[in-house]
Amino acid sequence: MSELYSAKVLDHVQNPRNVGSLEDANVVVQTGDPNCGDALVFFIKIENDVIYDIKFLIKGCGAAIATSSIATELVMGKNLDEILTINDQGIATALGGLPEEKMHCSNMAASALHAAVQQYRATVAGEARPVV
Repeated sequence: MSELYSAKVLDHVQNPRNVGSLEDANVVVQTGDPNCGDALVFFIKIENDVIYDIKFLIKGCGAAIATSSIATELVMGKNLDEILTINDQGIATALGGLPEEKMHCSNMAASALHAAVQQYRATVAGEARPVV
């Protein structure tokens, strides 16, 4: 595994950041990749259009763990418009790169973050029910 992944990927696999759930999350998004069996849930606390706290639970391979972990670090304290600029390549780059066959993991994390922003904005606009 170490010959395929950067030291940063391996660090996030062995020591993932922000693992768990949030009791006071106001956004919860779940996504997965049925082709490989990965499943990701982000629990996010947004205040004044800024990500105040974020945690995740994951079932997946090392790359899925690493991309979810680094994604939480990339978005903490950022405003929602900044979150929408994060993409799969940006997540992979933050990890020092990923093998092409693992890019779907960074895409899963980026897609979940974008869905979280959409869910929050729909809730604020009254178009969706708040997370309880």
